Amino acid sequence: MGTTDGLRGPEIWIRGPVTVPDPTPPPYASAATPRRFSWVATHGGAGSSTLAAVYGGHDSGRGWPGAGDPPSVLLVARTHAAGLESVLRTLEVFRRGEAPAGLDLDSVVLVADAPGRLPRPLALRVRAIESVIDVYRVPWVTEWRLGDLGGNPPRETAPLARLTGAAGGSTR
Repeated sequence: MGTTDGLRGPEIWIRGPVTVPDPTPPPYASAATPRRFSWVATHGGAGSSTLAAVYGGHDSGRGWPGAGDPPSVLLVARTHAAGLESVLRTLEVFRRGEAPAGLDLDSVVLVADAPGRLPRPLALRVRAIESVIDVYRVPWVTEWRLGDLGGNPPRETAPLARLTGAAGGSTR
């Protein structure tokens, strides 16, 4: 306990040996290794092949990642009604524990099905999905539709680019 003269604070009791910190800092890698992902399309034409080509990672197509593939899953769907419904069905598979053992559902990536804003009913479905999992949005990219996958990803996808370790957003 402390002294009664009020000049010193309470005594501090330390259990165990006191170690002196090592003055040399821990070694750090010169560059971080980006996390590896498997892109899983929740429906045909979702865009998983394009995303794998632009952001890296393994394209699982519409199947689950195999034994040698990255177990961290990014679900991919278009923002039309059928695409959003397919994401909800696949999320339910994970929620019920029916996805293959060892897979880790990381997030959902929604790819615009057309240029412009989403109609209100679809925007409400997107908000419902965002309430249960992280969602990354990919805007309509005309160049990708034409087969030009070169260059940097669109600047709106900077958070997705950081997640996957891809190059930063461009001025598209």
